[in-house]
Amino acid sequence: MSEDTASGRITEESDRSFPGVPVRYIVGALGLLVLAALPVMADMELGLGVPGVFVLVIDELFLLDLTVALYFGMFAMSWDTVSGYTGQISFGHGLFFAVGAYTSALLNLGHGFDPILSIPVGVVLAAVAGIIIGVPALRLRGPYLSLVTLVAPIILLNLFIFRSDIFGGELGLSPGPENFLGYGVGQASMVYYVALALFVFIMAVLLLVTRSDAGRVFTAIREDEDAVASVGLNPAKFKIFAFVLSAAIGGLAGAMYVHTPRGGATYSELFSTTVNVEVIIAAVLGGMGTIVGAAIGGIFVGLVPKLLDELAVEIPGFVPVFGGTSVSEIDFLIFAVITLFLLYVLPGGILRAVIHGGQRARGWRRGDEVATDGGRPQRVITRVVGRWREQLRGDDDE
Repeated sequence: MSEDTASGRITEESDRSFPGVPVRYIVGALGLLVLAALPVMADMELGLGVPGVFVLVIDELFLLDLTVALYFGMFAMSWDTVSGYTGQISFGHGLFFAVGAYTSALLNLGHGFDPILSIPVGVVLAAVAGIIIGVPALRLRGPYLSLVTLVAPIILLNLFIFRSDIFGGELGLSPGPENFLGYGVGQASMVYYVALALFVFIMAVLLLVTRSDAGRVFTAIREDEDAVASVGLNPAKFKIFAFVLSAAIGGLAGAMYVHTPRGGATYSELFSTTVNVEVIIAAVLGGMGTIVGAAIGGIFVGLVPKLLDELAVEIPGFVPVFGGTSVSEIDFLIFAVITLFLLYVLPGGILRAVIHGGQRARGWRRGDEVATDGGRPQRVITRVVGRWREQLRGDDDE
């Protein structure tokens, strides 16, 4: 194995390695190709599955459900940026999702702002909320930080309940906010492509950030914050940067979600305890500490429950307790069982399992597979500390 501390990458020299396309690129390209082709399949109302047992019809309603799942995937990527990379676990990330959504919806409904204008305001306010919470909270460690992120949304939730005249209470804002660019149910393909384009853009931005020098410091903080501080770096500064970036993207996801035909401006949809738990499950299930993994997990968690809820298949009568029950009646229970099963069999997450499976199928492993998003976890702290110590030593010699 050779190590390049200047670039922060680790490569493996092996006789079995040879020029070729990395598995992660193949997986990503195939995934994007399928996502881009879905509207064409929806026009054909293509059905996938076993006739008479289960058939998934790809139609306009499916595209709208997938649109919501893409925004939840963005939300999961935002959570993973701060929690998966810096190790600062946030239990109340739904607060930023809700701030972005409610800000944009209220400006649209109460003041006539077009969503194109109200959405950026929602993103800015979500980032401000990230600063207000992050600056004092991220100077804490361990359970104290997690407790702050848990209590903050509870305070805001009670405010929303108390001022139901402004925020709409349990029923939400009525009438609902305008759809982004005016695209409604009849333009499901356009609604979907807007979401897909933004999803890919945010993923690209976060991949650039997490693979930069700042991203390597994020990971080093997760591994050993004291060691990072020992070489003259300020961990709090990097944690705040990650937290505010995460808050802004979470706010963007919420603001876009509320302006889709399937979106709703109710606090139960935007930042209930369920939302906060689901985003953690999504990132862990997809592959915590990997942006692409969080995106995959977010789509899974955002889409599968909706598909189960619409599945009118009856469970066979011989099944204990649930025999004769429709899947849609116990959809949340089935989803929980599926999630637990995947967590048990894929402890590293869906993304790592797919990449490692692809590597085994090809019978070889490229050296750069292990050094990037979705690869084998590396000891980043050694590289970061070594690099900064060399720089400090060079300054002393001058």
